[in-house]
Amino acid sequence: MVLALCRWMAIGLFLLTLTSCHPATLKTQAAQGSQLVLSTLQDPKTFNPALNQEFPNVFLFTAQGLTSENGVTGAVEPALAESWELSEDKLNIRFTLREGLEWSDGQPLTAADVVFTYRDVIFNPAIPTDLKDSLRIGAKGVFPIVKQLDLRRVEFSLPEPFAPFLRATAGPDGVTILPKHALEKSIHTKGNDGNLQFISLWGTGTAPEDLVVNGPYQIEQYVNGERILFRRNPYYWRRDAQGQPLPYIDRIFWKLVESTDTQLLKFRSGDLDVIGDVRPLRPEYFSLLKREERRGKFRIENGGAWSGTTYLTFNLNRARNQKGKPLVEPMKSRWFNTLEFRQAVAYAIDRPRMNNNVLRGIGTLQDSPISVQSPFYLTPQNGLKTYTYNPAQAKTLLLKAGFTYNAQEQLLDSYGNRVRFTLLTNAGNKNREAMGAQIKQDLAQIGMQVDFNAINFNTLVNKINGSRDWDAHMIGFTGGVEPNSSANLWVSQGGSHSFNLSPQPGQPPIVGWKPLDWEREIDRLFVAGAREQDEAKRKLIYGEFQKIVQEQLPVIHLINEVALVAVRDRVQGLKYSGLPSWGLWNIEELQLKE
Repeated sequence: MVLALCRWMAIGLFLLTLTSCHPATLKTQAAQGSQLVLSTLQDPKTFNPALNQEFPNVFLFTAQGLTSENGVTGAVEPALAESWELSEDKLNIRFTLREGLEWSDGQPLTAADVVFTYRDVIFNPAIPTDLKDSLRIGAKGVFPIVKQLDLRRVEFSLPEPFAPFLRATAGPDGVTILPKHALEKSIHTKGNDGNLQFISLWGTGTAPEDLVVNGPYQIEQYVNGERILFRRNPYYWRRDAQGQPLPYIDRIFWKLVESTDTQLLKFRSGDLDVIGDVRPLRPEYFSLLKREERRGKFRIENGGAWSGTTYLTFNLNRARNQKGKPLVEPMKSRWFNTLEFRQAVAYAIDRPRMNNNVLRGIGTLQDSPISVQSPFYLTPQNGLKTYTYNPAQAKTLLLKAGFTYNAQEQLLDSYGNRVRFTLLTNAGNKNREAMGAQIKQDLAQIGMQVDFNAINFNTLVNKINGSRDWDAHMIGFTGGVEPNSSANLWVSQGGSHSFNLSPQPGQPPIVGWKPLDWEREIDRLFVAGAREQDEAKRKLIYGEFQKIVQEQLPVIHLINEVALVAVRDRVQGLKYSGLPSWGLWNIEELQLKE
């Protein structure tokens, strides 16, 4: 026990600088209760769940919705709502909240908070939240009407049947409930920039004591670039079968670590309790750690195929900023918006080699925007188009589209311009950095010059969803059972529709944006798929969606990982699976046993 406590202190959990383990400090540490040490690659961008556009995020610990999804089965289960009833015509759904729910400041959590969250925040046209996209119903994108029936009951009225509705209410990935008493004023007041104060409220500079949450943990401390400390929320509703309050673990230390290689070093030295919970364990780490399991007192768990995807995408946006300047350099825009160009890139990337070199051969080639665990996934055998590595075919497509080669085998467009663009990804993710380096090599074989650059994650997100100042980027997207959960990526006006991002609330205006014909068809399919109640018919609709994506290639899917996580033996109760985006999805049930 003394050695373990010295280890905690060596990583600076509560003190910034320590040189030794003193008895007085040991006593202080022991008084803090049980503590789990995790890691993440980047600082959070916001503490406001409605404005979140990143994963991982603090809301995995702090926020809950009316429902939740079981990370093993994918089933929708009660959370803040203890039950719900769906009308026979599928147009009304009534939720009943658990009795005695409270916020982290001790205030009652009632149906009024639910109405505030949905009607006043999520459905508010002045608030830029991606959560809107999964709740737009029908061709006109109408939102449900929500009303409070009493303190514990709330009813949603839908304009037409909407199959994905329950999953959209499942936190923390879906809508999580917000405190009306803490935030209501901010949606009726504008700041100096003309936007609602809500948009700038609860940024990462907010004092932790001013944050009001309903999840198993609340933020105790945030030190930029170093750590986030969470402490158990004493007002959290859930209890175990014996009536003991959850969560079991008193504190979570989320350490900000700059790279996955450094995470590995810290795990091997005992400074971390888990590695691979946010993104599956890298295969080379698996082969190294597997030999150390018994000596290191940890275990490696295999959750099967991971539900997330990794893809490369080009900036197809043809709009101009408010000064009339094109968002994408016109020369490059012509390349990126040429279908044969995108298809050539897909043929030129040697994904089998990428799988062997980056994932040590234990990954799979990803060809669909829908997770393989989903019943709506379309297999290549059933008609999904795939792009087998074929650089000769890539060159044929480029020549057909009017590109040429000079004497040095450099690719030129029809105006004689050298084809050169920048590919971005987030620094610190060694898998993506390795993928990007290979893509640079592969595309050089067909004459393209790729300037590959790994940058800070938050900077990357700002470029993608803010300034739109990028050529191409490689990033991941979380998956799951329900295709409509990714509507914010795939519908043309979605907040994460990065390859052709529409005007967004709270941002400077852009001029001349419009969706392409195939984007409009995806819009139509998402409306039809959400309206349809028969699962077999829904599968056909989403099959057409997958075919369009693979034909038009707004994104080029790369390789998919196996869900592997390394966990200290003292961490008990983990229900690990590749289905949820976060390996520790049942965090409140975890226990520490020395």
